[in-house]
Amino acid sequence: MDFSYQLYSARNEASLDETLRTLKSLGYAQVEGWGGQFADPAALAQSLKSAGLTMPTAHMGYGQLTDTDAALKIADTVGIQTIYCPAPPSDDFRKGSGNWQEFAEGLGKIAAAFTKAGKGFGYHNHHWEFSKDANGKTPMELILEASPDTQWEMDLAWVIKANEDPLAWLDKLGSRITAVHVKDIAPPGEKADEDGWADVGTGTLDWKQYIAEVKAKSQAKYFVLEHDKPSDAIRFARTSMATLKGYGV
Repeated sequence: MDFSYQLYSARNEASLDETLRTLKSLGYAQVEGWGGQFADPAALAQSLKSAGLTMPTAHMGYGQLTDTDAALKIADTVGIQTIYCPAPPSDDFRKGSGNWQEFAEGLGKIAAAFTKAGKGFGYHNHHWEFSKDANGKTPMELILEASPDTQWEMDLAWVIKANEDPLAWLDKLGSRITAVHVKDIAPPGEKADEDGWADVGTGTLDWKQYIAEVKAKSQAKYFVLEHDKPSDAIRFARTSMATLKGYGV
């Protein structure tokens, strides 16, 4: 199976072109873009072509996505098939005071426009999306209930950080999951300089089993490796790919 790499993990690398070529040499077939990379979509498309990579998925912030025509134009230029909103639009949501229902409805409107244009649209979680409201609903459920067109890119490690069982969510909403972030969590007290994240296979998560569960219980087409704060983005890419190749998946 093909694996993708979330380029936010390599945001501090000096050269995008060199990073793309390196990722290709390590066995990656795809990359996932992020909002800061779309100032020149045509140049980005050329860089991807030169490296022999595709960008079937990308992240764009809610503010970018509200100009839906511009977002769709970027997707067409770069060859992106599905865009995921990576987070809520303000700190209010992180602090527990954001209006999740209103946000969910806004995402639903964007999803409808993307669907009409023949593109996919969805939401990528952190841990904030799993606190329950007065009715026992989580923000993640509100987001998906607001529109049948809104997909879910499950960041499985953040689900665990929210003290939730990702397998239970796969059982419950696997039909809405179209991509998964492959990310590892370091043992307690380790990798403090990397915010407690780890290269895939060096942390605490059994990704061989999780990949099998995701494939069996969801609609995920994209498996995207991500590390939120690697001290060495290429080391993360190399070590994680070696782990996945060792799984034989």
